[in-house]
Amino acid sequence: MKSSQLPAMEHEITAVIRGTTQLFPVVGSPVAQVKAPMLYNALFTKHGMDAAVVPMEIAPEVYNQVFPALFKIANIPGAMVTIPHKTATVALLDDCSKAVRIAGACNAVVRRSDGTLYGELFDGIGFVHAVERHEFSVKGTRCLVVGTGGAGAAIAAALVATGANTIRLHDVRPGQAEAVAHHIRTFYPDADIDVGQPTLAGFGLIVNATPLGMDIDDPLPIDVTQIEPHMVIAEIVMKREITPMLSAALARGCRIVLGREMLQEQLALYLDFFGLTPTGSNQRST
Repeated sequence: MKSSQLPAMEHEITAVIRGTTQLFPVVGSPVAQVKAPMLYNALFTKHGMDAAVVPMEIAPEVYNQVFPALFKIANIPGAMVTIPHKTATVALLDDCSKAVRIAGACNAVVRRSDGTLYGELFDGIGFVHAVERHEFSVKGTRCLVVGTGGAGAAIAAALVATGANTIRLHDVRPGQAEAVAHHIRTFYPDADIDVGQPTLAGFGLIVNATPLGMDIDDPLPIDVTQIEPHMVIAEIVMKREITPMLSAALARGCRIVLGREMLQEQLALYLDFFGLTPTGSNQRST
């Protein structure tokens, strides 16, 4: 290709990715919905940081082989993990945080100086921070979490740790919610956690921690006719900002929490975990 045929933005593209750039994959399947590259790369560019977040779609059947191999690449010091790999990642770690052990899921991995992999989980605390920014206090409230995969388990554990009065878990997969509830109780034996149907009456916070809502023809995760104005309706889906569930909540005058808000609240936590801060040493030379 002749230089005259190169895209007009070519100089800006090479300013983002170069031979010295540290790459941080965000791995999942699918990855079309991920928002992390836009959020983080804009921040890196603004502050002249020599780093980039790159989406990588890895099929579940090859994940156990491909994911550890990523860290054999010298300029991949860390990775973000999204659906459906958060649970599977735990078995691939050498060490992990308490949050990972409680939820049985991981969404951030870093390669330590000795080459071992250390895992962290920011979904739960990120979600709690997002909800509380809407002037909703988790402490002493009753919360319903629909979906108990990696993100749902993390959110449930964080709600318990923050002082929620009661947590109800629901999952369509037989035994899944029961297993998560039992596991959380081993860390919080006094926690009031039950497993049941996703009826909304009596709950102040309703959380959709399932992928339902990513596609417009998905079934609703809850019966939206049961929504009441005092409830806070929270979403973790990021593919579309206003899912059908959130649309129904808005129509009933509820406060809503967008899926991307959980990610935004995790941004500073990820940067610190990866050793990437605007005032840190990962600056681009000019």
